[in-house]
Amino acid sequence: MQNQTILAFDFGTKSIGVAIGQSITGTAAPLSALKANDGIPNWEAIEKLIEQWQPNGLLVGLPLNMDGTEQEITQRAKKFANRLHGRYGLNVVTHDERLSTVDAKARLFDLGGFKKLSKDKVDSVSACLIYESWLENTF
Repeated sequence: MQNQTILAFDFGTKSIGVAIGQSITGTAAPLSALKANDGIPNWEAIEKLIEQWQPNGLLVGLPLNMDGTEQEITQRAKKFANRLHGRYGLNVVTHDERLSTVDAKARLFDLGGFKKLSKDKVDSVSACLIYESWLENTF
């Protein structure tokens, strides 16, 4: 398998977590979360990330209910994924993100207790976990 660089997003209406994943190592590193205004990101900031990292594709976490059904935020995450594809022409995939935020909080807490649990860090670590889960289920 050749090395693939993937930019992963944990979509939210106020904050969008971002991580950069490398298939060769199977890991992702959190980047700074992006502020969003009712789910609308700063598209220039995303464009800068794409220019900087030159990803092979993009990954957006799909927030599903625990029983696998969709909710309003699921549709908004899909719309975000479609806009990413339309704006940048990169392959965009979505992946079930159930429990990624809970896992991210646990991982950050293990690393440094409550002081590590800032919202932007949780969102970007969630994006890392979305990437790692997607990679495990894809390859």
